[in-house]
Amino acid sequence: MEKAPSLTSLCLETIRNELICGFAGDDLLPVLYELPSDLFDMLVARLPPLALQKLQMAMPFMDPNDNEYADPDGGSGRKRGRYWNFDTAWRNLFKCRWPKVVDKIQPYDWQQMYWEAHLQTCLDNAAEIALIPNFNGCIGELEISDSALKSIGYESYMKSSTFDFSKLSSHCQQFGCYARCLRLQSVLCGTESSQLLRNSKLQSLVVMWIRSREHIDGLCKLLNQNCESLASLEFIHCKLSPASIDKICGSLLIKGLQTHWIQNFSINTVSFLEKNPVSLPPGLKSFLSSGRSLNSLKFAYNYLGRNFAKLVFNTLLDASSCLTVLDLSENNLGGWLSDFSRRFSRGASTSLGVGMSLPSLRVLNLRGNNLDKDDADDLRYALVCMPKLEVLDISENPIEDDGIRNLIPYFVQASENSYPFADLNLENCELSCDGVTQLINTLSTLKKPLKSLSVADNVLGGHVAAALGKYLSTSIRVLNISGIGLDSSGFEDLQQSITDELKLVEINISKNRGGIETAKFLSKLILSAPELVSVNAAYNFMPAHSSFVVFSALKAAKGNLEVLDVRGNSWDHDPSHKSLLDKFQDAQKPILILQSSPRKDEPYDDDP
Repeated sequence: MEKAPSLTSLCLETIRNELICGFAGDDLLPVLYELPSDLFDMLVARLPPLALQKLQMAMPFMDPNDNEYADPDGGSGRKRGRYWNFDTAWRNLFKCRWPKVVDKIQPYDWQQMYWEAHLQTCLDNAAEIALIPNFNGCIGELEISDSALKSIGYESYMKSSTFDFSKLSSHCQQFGCYARCLRLQSVLCGTESSQLLRNSKLQSLVVMWIRSREHIDGLCKLLNQNCESLASLEFIHCKLSPASIDKICGSLLIKGLQTHWIQNFSINTVSFLEKNPVSLPPGLKSFLSSGRSLNSLKFAYNYLGRNFAKLVFNTLLDASSCLTVLDLSENNLGGWLSDFSRRFSRGASTSLGVGMSLPSLRVLNLRGNNLDKDDADDLRYALVCMPKLEVLDISENPIEDDGIRNLIPYFVQASENSYPFADLNLENCELSCDGVTQLINTLSTLKKPLKSLSVADNVLGGHVAAALGKYLSTSIRVLNISGIGLDSSGFEDLQQSITDELKLVEINISKNRGGIETAKFLSKLILSAPELVSVNAAYNFMPAHSSFVVFSALKAAKGNLEVLDVRGNSWDHDPSHKSLLDKFQDAQKPILILQSSPRKDEPYDDDP
């Protein structure tokens, strides 16, 4: 027999329904605000989003900084404290609806975060309908799904008694003011959308699949509406002409000022109608030159040619912005800096890099740009203009040993800067053991050693282990030597090289076919690196009995290891290991990452 509900529960349920259905008027709300704290908290915890919104928005004294109700005599301070009760309730509602996301974000206002996420859900659903080929209606008139309506506490029978939330336009009207970060597909970038979102104060906008002039026109209206608040703008899978770029950049200018407030600008996987222009579109050149707030600039995966990159770089040399991140990855930039290096060779270096020339740049990403050894030499001259550079990624470029030798003098010079160079990524650069050994021997002697180095996916062989072993004894924190062909002999040399306490925090030794010697190296590494947090040792052909070697080290270690990836080594296939495996998998740390069972489509060893 079910337990009868208490009188308190029945009363709270009645109030809840009154708020949801919209019957709660001016007489009821003031009474609710005077409820004792325990009853008020019970009510707030039971309310769905729409009812909570109504109660909170009508509540007086909502400013949490208002000292009127601070109660210095030690009283309840009830009015002021209730603001924070609302925030907890909104977080709980967010967690109930999006449980996998709630722990990944730390908003300052959970009410704002909830309605922004809700509006994004409604916009995504509307885009799916509008993308149907025969759709020819108004975006704002699209119906909101029943699941989305129920999640905020709205039922179809409420249409006659409260605000009608069945249409997208209603949600934009009511909750558009909470939108700070949105993601819009092309169908949502028409003129109508700028009207629907007229109450928004966007700070970040991601735009996808822009193709037509109509999309550009509508987008520009939206950008212009938010030009004073917008700080981040990203284009993905779009098709842009020079005229489109000019119009977009023009719409970002602050009224009365020939500048913008964009901090992060990204054009990612975009098809430019003119890949190798003779000059930059005037609007883009002005955008890059005049934006004092510009902090991050990304032109990635656009298959742009050397002319475009050269024009962008030359424009940035004289720009007034304090750029810290420049990403030109996955284009085709071979030869783009040849003119630049010739200017240096003619004695022009004294006029470059002083008071301009990207002096604030911290991160440069040139991954996958078909750069060769000559480009590496040209790059050395350009890097002189970046005295604060800390991170350089030139992975996936065939620079070979000669290319890395061309860059070694820069690494030596950069280690002496006030902002020392700290992170170098050289994955898959067609380097050999000789080139990497020379590099590592140089890096080992630097006054201020690197914090992070990756030479993964270069065919180096086991002979490089001698240099790597020496390098481990420096203050290197993150090392990626995945897929370099160490084999068992290389791991044996690495193990013997460890004689002191290491500073490593993260290391990737996966796909090196080390067998039992991998386990022996891991055992010694775990005991010698007390700050070690993450180890990737996947796909190394470690036999089943090698797990005992590593487990012994794990039990003896008193470090901070949190993740040990040993997939592809068959450790979880031996029933005799089950108790040991369960012990370490159940523990809070370390966390063993194991394949649960072999699958036909599972990659093996060093297959990608």
